[in-house]
Amino acid sequence: MGNGRRLIRGAFILSAAGFLTRMIGFFYRIFLSHAIGAEGMGIYQLIFPLNMLCYALTVMGIQTAISRFVSAKMALGDRQGANSTFAVGTLYSLLLSGVTAWALYHSAPFLSEKILLEPRTLPMLKLMACSIPMGVVHNCVSGYFFARKKTGLPAVSQLLEQTARVAATYLAYTVILSKGLTPTPVIAVVGMLCGEAVAMLFSLAAVAWNLQAQDFSLGSIRQPVKILKDILPMSAPVTANRVLLTLLNSVEAILIPSRLRLSGLNAKQALSIYGTLNGMAMPLVLFPSTITNAVSVMLLPSVSEAQARGNMRTIRWTVASTLKYCLLLGIFSTGLFFFYGPRLGLCLFHNKDAGLFIRILSFICPFLYMDATLSSILQGLGKTGICFVNNTLGVSLRICMILFVVPFQGIQGYLWGLLASELLLAALDMGVLRHYCQVQFDTICWLVKPAAAMGISLGCTFFSAHILQILHRLPALLSLGIEMCICSALYLVILACMGIIWPQKDP
Repeated sequence: MGNGRRLIRGAFILSAAGFLTRMIGFFYRIFLSHAIGAEGMGIYQLIFPLNMLCYALTVMGIQTAISRFVSAKMALGDRQGANSTFAVGTLYSLLLSGVTAWALYHSAPFLSEKILLEPRTLPMLKLMACSIPMGVVHNCVSGYFFARKKTGLPAVSQLLEQTARVAATYLAYTVILSKGLTPTPVIAVVGMLCGEAVAMLFSLAAVAWNLQAQDFSLGSIRQPVKILKDILPMSAPVTANRVLLTLLNSVEAILIPSRLRLSGLNAKQALSIYGTLNGMAMPLVLFPSTITNAVSVMLLPSVSEAQARGNMRTIRWTVASTLKYCLLLGIFSTGLFFFYGPRLGLCLFHNKDAGLFIRILSFICPFLYMDATLSSILQGLGKTGICFVNNTLGVSLRICMILFVVPFQGIQGYLWGLLASELLLAALDMGVLRHYCQVQFDTICWLVKPAAAMGISLGCTFFSAHILQILHRLPALLSLGIEMCICSALYLVILACMGIIWPQKDP
């Protein structure tokens, strides 16, 4: 099977699982927003930068190295070497996670009071610490199967994790209500812990069965010190990248409520606005990125394999195809969220601010969806240092906007800063790849025609909606869903008629 067909098949499996997971998570967010309120969502969002920092320190770089080296070794027929790389990388990452979880648990009082400035996050941080080693195992195993092009098992584990998370959260919610107590954001972290536990157990069972079928054991690991010396130079820049970005994002998360207060809001209003943005609007805008995230996961091992074989044509085809379809999706999402954003905010979250945020965030979609895939390609090519620099510049620009614009413009200053940073990051990554791969940017097929197709689709949808007055008698959410489905179908049909939706032949 060609590289492109394997990429499409793996991305399709991950996209399907991702859509189901996002759909569950989407309704889960709606449930949480009603259960704990906008302020509770804001408090819940405060712990995520620390959560990401822990994973950045313990597994993100190792997972990338595992995926890259396992795919490269498998391309050369060294199955035992690939399995040894996975085993050594996972054990090393698990050791780091144990130390990190211990440090997080014991420093939780200080972090909640002095860093996050919110004492109510204390029990959440302690529960989160217990989930770190479980998540590390899950991520390493997923990286191994991604490299092997076996995307079914990580997809199932993703679904199991989300299902267990929602079920545990709802169970905790009902127990608290039955006792006459008020639900707090702690119930969401209980769900997180249970979800990681279920995903870890499934991942361990899957990898044990797979390695047993290959007659591989820890005793057959070859040259563990040499393997670790190979992994660390690859993982170190990725880890440094993720750690710095997470630290900057942590600074960002802490700064936003405080800078919003300078714009005239009180503490509760600032937390509510922050919770509405990151707990309601942003997850909806990120929903279509399920596809690009799935492609990103498959791109890294595919590009590494092509580079190991010296196949520059495949790399060039991969970059061009990635840019094309990310822009097709991004332009579609921009049109949909811009015109339907206010109605989505009211129908889904009963929150006018959420609709306004969705409309403004719609402009970042093409760049946001491109950034993840372009960074994955750069990492697959081993250019982790460039990713580090580009990402740092993008986040730094966003922080500057928070510091100097938000106190005067409020939350809209942050939203425009987000757009500027994503645009900068896309331009930097694209510049590097164009220099390395000599990819030609097709402005007409990748920008002009999709934008025209989206404009025609929206116009036809609005016209048909006025004609079909029956839509106005339906529930608001159902009517909105029908209109968006009509628009989506028209967009695909118009692109097909233009001849730009079909993939080019895999080299």
